[in-house]
Amino acid sequence: MMAVSMRTSESVTEGHPDKLADRISDAVLDAILAEDREGRVACETLLTTGLVLVGGEISTEGYVDVDSLVRRVVKDVGYDHAEYGFHHEDCSVLSAIKEQSENIAAAVSHSVEEREDASHDPFDVLGAGDQGIMYGYACGDTEEMMPLPIVLAHRLARGLTSLRKDGVLGYLRPDGKTQVTVRYDGRRPACVTSVVIAAQHDPGVEQETIEDDLTRLLVHPHVEDWLDEKTRVIINSSGLFVIGGPASDAGMTGRKIIVDTYGGYGSHGGGAFSGKDPTKVDRSGAYLARCAAKHLVTAGLATQAEVQVAYAIGQAAPLNVSVATSGTGTASDEKLSAAVRSTFDFRPGAIIDNLDLQRPIYEPFSAYGHFGRSEPDARWEVTDRIDDLRAAVG
Repeated sequence: MMAVSMRTSESVTEGHPDKLADRISDAVLDAILAEDREGRVACETLLTTGLVLVGGEISTEGYVDVDSLVRRVVKDVGYDHAEYGFHHEDCSVLSAIKEQSENIAAAVSHSVEEREDASHDPFDVLGAGDQGIMYGYACGDTEEMMPLPIVLAHRLARGLTSLRKDGVLGYLRPDGKTQVTVRYDGRRPACVTSVVIAAQHDPGVEQETIEDDLTRLLVHPHVEDWLDEKTRVIINSSGLFVIGGPASDAGMTGRKIIVDTYGGYGSHGGGAFSGKDPTKVDRSGAYLARCAAKHLVTAGLATQAEVQVAYAIGQAAPLNVSVATSGTGTASDEKLSAAVRSTFDFRPGAIIDNLDLQRPIYEPFSAYGHFGRSEPDARWEVTDRIDDLRAAVG
């Protein structure tokens, strides 16, 4: 008998306080990279009622007007009405930024390999910006090679924002969350069993109106193919959701790492992406791990694949690159791991070069996930090494 299971993923809108913090941190990163491709950035943002605190370590030859940048981002996201309790003109913006540690800078700029071998490969110069483990994941659920629950949750979150920004539902406010549960028959998604939406709104709007509008204009257009007569649609289950954003909850960079990745599928090494330049392997290593996993599934070598990579700070070569396919691979995980290692160069300098990561591309990826995206800047989604990978498997 085919096993039945349920899987749930959530997403949040760009007006969620944690996502707003991510966006500010990535906007700072982009501003630095626009002036200085070699800039080192580890930018963290804290939001609460009336306050934005930007901190972390930045070493650069460029200049960023943090105050103006923060206010631009807050306005773009939609906090432009005083009654929201958080306003781009009235919030205080504090900056507590210092330079990158000299110890870290030296280890990253001159790797162990460079120091030990004068005839080094150019990609051996740059050491990993931190130790740690990163994961990439892909599966055949969707054309994006992403799990269906997170794909649908992101579609709903984007749709919620579009209904607000396009003026279709003028009573919506910036904060919001979505959640989707999918029933699987074996490894195949069968149907959506529940959809949960929390949508911030103006006072005085009837709950029935919100439910009817979002069911008709959001849920059905984005989830229609997966609904059945038993699907539960739950909208604003707490009742009123007038107070939201930083006026309701503090926001911090890096607190939505599962939203940013695979919605709870696969594993996660714990490192966030936003506000980090690509010498930080939390970001670049995870991007190439996703690229490798997507290649494995796209090439028909597995129906789901997880790639793990591990680094030591200051060392260019990864300590480990391994593949797990949960028994879905056409070859052993050991053989697929060897093929990935021979096809993809996981040294930070090579990743940055091959994926062209020293560009101001990151702010748009701060919401709605970093993976499964179709934008040209998402070079980690391009599967142009299929033939090489198949040849390496043999």
